Amino acid sequence: MQPLNFDETVKKIIAADPRFHSEAYVFVREALDYTRRSGGRQRESARDVSSKELLDGLRRYALATYGPMAITVLAEWGVTSCEDFGEIVFHMIAHNLEGKSDTDRREDFKGGYSFDEAFRKPFLPTPRPAAQPKSVRV
Repeated sequence: MQPLNFDETVKKIIAADPRFHSEAYVFVREALDYTRRSGGRQRESARDVSSKELLDGLRRYALATYGPMAITVLAEWGVTSCEDFGEIVFHMIAHNLEGKSDTDRREDFKGGYSFDEAFRKPFLPTPRPAAQPKSVRV
């Protein structure tokens, strides 16, 4: 059965599970397309993207799109971990918005990366080595 359209289907998903904002679903969809286009070849389906590839694509797309605000934007949408990305992906699969292979599992998204490391650390200043004291001639 084909979904009515993306927006209407996302509204139905949110009515059943309101943890994530509709923009999170749009973001995951766009990041999936971004990931499929990465690497120089067009992929045909979600089965062509592993959870590890998708998590990396989600990270890269968030940084490219929102820069240092990525972690804040994602949190505003209810997304605070890789597991949340997995929940969104599997909601989309359950409602026929994306395809699934026999090997895809929610557990594949657990412990992907720390959001702090992925989205905050790239923008922190790098510590400079301590300057050596200059000798003074008297």
